Amino acid sequence: MTNNSPVSVRILVLLVLVSTTCALAQDHRPVHLSGLINDYSPADPTISGSPYEMHGQWSMDIDPGRGTADFSADMTMSGYGTTNGVLDATKGGAGAHTHHVSLKNAKITWNMTGCPIYGSSPPKMGFQFTDTVVLMTGNGNNAPFETTPPSSTLHVCIMGGDDIQYSVPTANMTMQFGGLAATKHFGQQAIHGVVRDASGEPFGDHR
Repeated sequence: MTNNSPVSVRILVLLVLVSTTCALAQDHRPVHLSGLINDYSPADPTISGSPYEMHGQWSMDIDPGRGTADFSADMTMSGYGTTNGVLDATKGGAGAHTHHVSLKNAKITWNMTGCPIYGSSPPKMGFQFTDTVVLMTGNGNNAPFETTPPSSTLHVCIMGGDDIQYSVPTANMTMQFGGLAATKHFGQQAIHGVVRDASGEPFGDHR
């Protein structure tokens, strides 16, 4: 499906992805998704203080009528200490700090082109958006690597299985930072998370 598809078709695709109904498309009620972040950045000399563990939560509100999304994430990051100059996994918690990140009114693209590739049991469907962040904090302040106003970008992908029995169409979330300053802190790799809740999606009855 291309980006030139009629708006009504795009809305239908979104509603399939989150397993809502045609009635939801008619009144354009917002769709809410949320979940967790658990990943790490590699030990890379271009990433200051790496490797880091990253844990947190995220949420997203989608406006089907406008085809836009608001996204926010809050996460902790901490590195490792060293023993005799070598990273020591038993000395976690070094340089612990927090980040809050937000996007507003990001335009949704209804495909997975350019999203991370999974080797085993790859996602079957998904959508994505990329925009400049409106908030990027470090311990509650404007992040020391960020400009004023913020100029880093964030690419978010939501992916999952087929919309069939025993599958979850919205299962995986990835976010990937862009911009020289942000990638020097978070890395250029995708940061992985899981979708824990999607409004209208009946996880409990396994469809």
